Amino acid sequence: MKNFFEGIQWLFEELLFFPFDFLRYIQDYSWSLANAFNFFIALVIFFALVYWMIQLKNFDKKGEEKKDATAHSFL
Repeated sequence: MKNFFEGIQWLFEELLFFPFDFLRYIQDYSWSLANAFNFFIALVIFFALVYWMIQLKNFDKKGEEKKDATAHSFL
């Protein structure tokens, strides 16, 4: 059983955390390169939010949403 948990430890420390170790290594040389991942994630979230707001506006224009108080069974 000990080997099983040591295998999980090795998987996370050596393989799955490698990108984060690499980012930690390059932060001493280039701040912007090390934070490129963060900028990318921020852009993805921003565009997803804009897309979501556009879809909400489209559904509101079409009037497909039930807005009465009995729209949900738990009310």
